[in-house]
Amino acid sequence: MKADGRPRTAREKYGEELKLRRMAAGLTQEALAREVICSPTLISHYEAGRRLPSPDDARRIDQALGTDGFFERWLEDLDPAFAHYFGAVAELEQEATEIRQYGGSLIPGLLQTKEYSRAVFQAYRPNYCAEEVDELVVSRAKRGLLLEKTSAPETWTLLDEGALRRSIGGPRVMAEQLNKVADMADSGRLRLHVLPLACGAHALLEGMLYLLSFADAAPLAYIEGLHNGRLLDDPALVDACRTSYTLALSDAASRQKSVALVRSIAEEHEHAHHRAHH
Repeated sequence: MKADGRPRTAREKYGEELKLRRMAAGLTQEALAREVICSPTLISHYEAGRRLPSPDDARRIDQALGTDGFFERWLEDLDPAFAHYFGAVAELEQEATEIRQYGGSLIPGLLQTKEYSRAVFQAYRPNYCAEEVDELVVSRAKRGLLLEKTSAPETWTLLDEGALRRSIGGPRVMAEQLNKVADMADSGRLRLHVLPLACGAHALLEGMLYLLSFADAAPLAYIEGLHNGRLLDDPALVDACRTSYTLALSDAASRQKSVALVRSIAEEHEHAHHRAHH
């Protein structure tokens, strides 16, 4: 069990074992990093259970520690799309220097208002329990506080116009949500671009993408589908994801036009709300 009473995840057990074996071999994180050919920060991510090594890194760890394929074999049993698939990302985003997020049919979680995220969580469940939804809403709102910090990561947000028009939680909730996003863009908290419906096909149509950069570790990409998500650390895959994001960004409206579009769609939602109540 962890100090906070939470059971240790399989990744944390893997990381703890790595730390024990490294110390038993008399190596510092820096010394092991030299053998594995990675940054000491990455070794600390592995030992904290925040990241899993690639099969190549696991092989080099085994060579450095003389553990005879132990870490490489154990890695095969750890599905990278682990059940609490977002947990690692939520921890990693706290350490990120830059975040690039994309919302195709949804406003990304980091920017959601409580009412908007409540509507999303309710829609995911056939029979939702109010207490459970409340907990999820609170934990998502806590994540959003990251962008309020003075040391907040540089945040790029790319939204499909479809995400702005889909009425989640009703027109009042949507107006509030879109104004929040536009306010954050105006105050410099995030760089906002919108992909207008008129631009047609674009490089991120297929799904949700989240890119994280760090001061002292390799960048990561996170992709999510229905009931699963994958944290990608393979450099070629992360690179491909970054290219897709750049391509989509090149099809987006300018920052000024994007903020104006978000504001005008927020107004449309406002008018729909007033019409419904008069």
